[in-house]
This record gives sequence, C-alpha cells and structure tokens, in this order.
Amino acid sequence: MQTELTPVSLKITQQRINAYAEITGDPNPIHLDAAFAAKTEMRGIIAHGTLSMNLILRAVAETFGPDACDGAEMDIRFVKPVRVDDTVTASGKHDPAETGRYNVQVTNQAGEPVIVGWIRPTRASR
Repeated sequence: MQTELTPVSLKITQQRINAYAEITGDPNPIHLDAAFAAKTEMRGIIAHGTLSMNLILRAVAETFGPDACDGAEMDIRFVKPVRVDDTVTASGKHDPAETGRYNVQVTNQAGEPVIVGWIRPTRASR
C-alpha cells in the first residue's frame, strides 16, 4: 500500500493565471486586474482556487497513474488565497481510519495550508 502521494509543486505566475482564466473561461477580474483586485477584500490578485486544487489530482496521477483520478472522490476546503509568485505543493498521506482515502493538503512556500481535505483515488494502476 502506498502511504504517501508523490508531492507536486507549481510556481504561480501571472502568465499561468492568465492562461488558466483563458482555458477555463473564467475572466473574473480578481484574477486578472491588479487595480480591481487591490480594492477587494483580497487586497490583490489571487489565483483561481481550482488551479491549486488540480495539483492534488496531479499528485494522485503521479503516484498511481492517471486512471486513479477517474471517478475519484474528493472533499476539500480552500483556506488561504494563493498569490502571484507563490509556490504551492500538493501532498497527501494515507488515512489509516478510511480505506483508500488520503488526507491531502496544498501548502504555499511558507508551509501554510491553502487547501485541506481528502481524496479517495479509484483504479490505482501503479
């Protein structure tokens, strides 16, 4: 049994945020417009939450193969915004109390959680 997910990291840049906005069709100015974002409660541009969340799926795919993401169950909470120039890392450990479930988190470069929760991969191929 695999006890830990392979960690996956990503440096967040404005170019990545812009590309993600284009791909997902989410042009919310909180992600794209510095002047607008500065006037919000976030006080600046933040990355799309799902941009960081996708790292959890990448960690599962790296650990078990891409098929393990098909039909995976996941329950997460976004706990801190991710900003331009942050480096975020997804990781996870097997939950001994729940068969096949991994407690996961995405942390920033300071080790602060930005996402917490769990995932139960399916069809692990490795």
